[in-house]
Amino acid sequence: MIVFEWVLAMLVGAMLLSAFAHRLKVPYPVFLAVGGAAMAFIPSAPQLVLEPELALALFVAPVLLDAAYDTSVRDLKENWLPVGSLVIVAVTLTAATVAIVVRFLVPSMPWAAAVALGAIVAPPDAAAATAVLRQVRLPHRLLVILEGESLLNDASALLIYRVAVTAVAGGLSSTRLASLATLVVPGSILFGALTAPLYTRLLLRIKYVPSNILMQFIGTFGMWLLAERLGLSGILTVVTFGIVLARQTAESVPARVRVPSFAVWETVVFVLNVLAFVVVGLQLRPIWERLSAGQRSGFLGVAAAVLLTVILVRIGWVMTYNALVRWKIRRFGMRSDRPLFAPTVQSGLIISWCGMRGIVTLAAALALPEKFPHRDLIVLCAFAVVLGTLLIQGLTIRPLLSRLKLRADTTVEDEKTLARCAALRAGIAAIDGDESVEANALRAEFQDSLRRALEDPQHRPPERLAGDEVRRRAVVASRHSLAELRSKGRIGDAAYHSLEEEFDWLELATGGRDES
Repeated sequence: MIVFEWVLAMLVGAMLLSAFAHRLKVPYPVFLAVGGAAMAFIPSAPQLVLEPELALALFVAPVLLDAAYDTSVRDLKENWLPVGSLVIVAVTLTAATVAIVVRFLVPSMPWAAAVALGAIVAPPDAAAATAVLRQVRLPHRLLVILEGESLLNDASALLIYRVAVTAVAGGLSSTRLASLATLVVPGSILFGALTAPLYTRLLLRIKYVPSNILMQFIGTFGMWLLAERLGLSGILTVVTFGIVLARQTAESVPARVRVPSFAVWETVVFVLNVLAFVVVGLQLRPIWERLSAGQRSGFLGVAAAVLLTVILVRIGWVMTYNALVRWKIRRFGMRSDRPLFAPTVQSGLIISWCGMRGIVTLAAALALPEKFPHRDLIVLCAFAVVLGTLLIQGLTIRPLLSRLKLRADTTVEDEKTLARCAALRAGIAAIDGDESVEANALRAEFQDSLRRALEDPQHRPPERLAGDEVRRRAVVASRHSLAELRSKGRIGDAAYHSLEEEFDWLELATGGRDES
């Protein structure tokens, strides 16, 4: 019961911290990291022990699928070179450099353990960065690169991590390494791609929304566990599975399933972030208590060195790559089928500074076996890197954006205009020949929206169809009437909630959203 009370208190605290972060317009993981650190120094806090094998599946699988589901394959193809440089080169450089630095500071740490630490702290979590970047108008390509990196760098970092942990256990051989490169990577991608269509058919047969949403989580965790049981990569399998699934279900899933699904997934990802920071914070307390004063200063010194290393390596590589690409464009021009935002020094600085670590780093640290060499130091370093990058970079990214004054592009707005006009024309064509009152009213509404979309010089047509404000006023008045009837005892909760759901759907149909 005490643990349950603590969990409730943690969730309330996380909710308040998130609201505070939203008010200050900073990434909410910044305050979660501070809260997690504070948990380590609360004497009465309970002991939450998480099985190492469970950590990656619990914390990483749903976060990865959520990110993969929203990934634009087209944008990834167009930006494969900058994304690939971050996913492969930056991650490998970071893991290798951290391993060298840690081995220099702690000679007793085995090389494999040092590489595991490097892999743990290598992948940035771009969710914190894009949460800030989306609040200002920036070149769309920057967001695409950061989101693509966030999705794929987990796979490259955790593959290195997997090799290092296997090496510590004495199970790594040249044959094992060769099979990882030639069988595990392509096998995981193929397995995820082939199972997604089969899973989609099953999902579409489940009409009851709660069961459908529950099945989404069962499928996500099930794919991860099944891949691991087959000796494949859970990361690559889930990423591929999510990308294919998004394309398979784009038109077939009804709004009544999709809308609540998105809300549930957003909530679950938030709760998992909270739990990851809390669990790591609670594990830090026994680690801290076991250390003497001299050991504490030594551990903190190593953690500070690792933090400085991950920040400098990212800046060094990104700015080097940025300079090479700018030289290539000056020399040979920019070749692309579509107009793309050319890299600049300012854009390089933004990507360099978007190196905040997050839930994947925490989960990988928690997933280390209890007997892993120098596990306490690795967990402390991992949390220090997450906390440090979120505080140093997360709190300064917005002032940096204001200082650099990057010009915005209209890529997304132009595509929205194109899609909106096409959709409106398709809607008009679908009711062509229908002369009913309802069809004539809807046709006039669509034609008016199409005219305004084409004539808007800023390419930002209104987001709501004509008549939505009238409908919205009617919905608000209806809700008020229902609440008044219930407060007076004229209707019971069963009738109230049934009608409340009807007006929820009507509000969705009018483009209703939170205006706060």
